Amino acid sequence: MSASRDVSGRGDLDVLLRRFYTAAFADPLIGPFFTEIAGTDLEAHLPRITDFWERALFRTADYGRDAFAPHAALHSARPLTAAHFGRWVQLWHAAVDGLHTGPLAERAKAQGERIALAMLRRLAGPRAGTEGAGGGFVPLAALELRSAA
Repeated sequence: MSASRDVSGRGDLDVLLRRFYTAAFADPLIGPFFTEIAGTDLEAHLPRITDFWERALFRTADYGRDAFAPHAALHSARPLTAAHFGRWVQLWHAAVDGLHTGPLAERAKAQGERIALAMLRRLAGPRAGTEGAGGGFVPLAALELRSAA
């Protein structure tokens, strides 16, 4: 599918999130957080995460959960690093870019970056591997994104 239109509603988010999580679950760097540590059931997780993104992009859904708590639990089991969040952002961008173009698609990508950086800083401190070398958070401008088919 080529990116031809903007994200327009919950149905688009469902397709986008399924595409993203298919890639994330299979990814050798971040996949184990979903599959082995959290044991994420995508069908149970998808309605909640779709609510989150529907609220973030359209302000039309209620999301009253604590998005940080599950990440803190994962971090306690196995530390989440800048490299993990950088990979999440890379896969998120690839999923969005593979399906959509437009202002809401750009907002989704920017929001994903903000969320990843905020989570990383909250888990590991304000300077947690976001600068310089050493396998930290990779600026997106320096990445060549691959399609997350």
